[in-house]
Amino acid sequence: MTILTNKNDIQKIKVSGEIIKKIFSYVGSRLVPGISTLDLDHEIEDIIRALGGIPAFKGYKGFPASICTSVNEVVVHGIPSRETVLREGDILSLDVGVKKEEYFTDAARTFPVGEISSEAAKLVEVTKRCLEEGIKQAVAGGRVSDISNVVENIVRRENFQEVRAFVGHGTGKNLHEAPEVPNWGEKGKGPVLKEGLVLAIEPMINAGTREIKVLSDGWTAVTIDGKLSAHFEDTIIVGQKEAEIIT
Repeated sequence: MTILTNKNDIQKIKVSGEIIKKIFSYVGSRLVPGISTLDLDHEIEDIIRALGGIPAFKGYKGFPASICTSVNEVVVHGIPSRETVLREGDILSLDVGVKKEEYFTDAARTFPVGEISSEAAKLVEVTKRCLEEGIKQAVAGGRVSDISNVVENIVRRENFQEVRAFVGHGTGKNLHEAPEVPNWGEKGKGPVLKEGLVLAIEPMINAGTREIKVLSDGWTAVTIDGKLSAHFEDTIIVGQKEAEIIT
């Protein structure tokens, strides 16, 4: 796990996070019906490299692209493709990782494409809220499962289901590190959160069942009932009174 207390190191990881912030700002203006997810991949890789970063996902365990583009029922790890063209009413979960100044950052957002259904809008809003409320629990002296429990409680109240096949994680010196950060669990369990610990908190929430399957490409994870899924993620640093959001 990566624990940052030195101001110089914290500034370095912030530089990495700033690239992701700029990407999300850019993507919001590009998501119109007719654009392919491969176009987005190429454009975002260009931005990362122009800003002096390295696309953290490209080549990671063989992943062929710089971003993950997960449309509608795709939960995570969707591979950008010329054939996957965004349409009015889609939701796109875009996951991006960047390495710069020796540090990795990792974040995701789910974007609407044009006008989306009320169910899709609610799912996106709830998943975003899960991330926001989970981050509030990332304070020194708490436990990892304090984050998990808050997410699970929100999901239950809204009659959705959290994905359990994938979890959040530590990040920083490596893209994926300990500890795991599940989106469910009993409060007060798991590792103690230390000031400076770098985490990627990432609720993945389904409109139907939590169960997923991975397609034959070995990456693309979809809901088994074909219902929508949303994904939000931020890299944060655990603080004494509140977490610092890096992405």
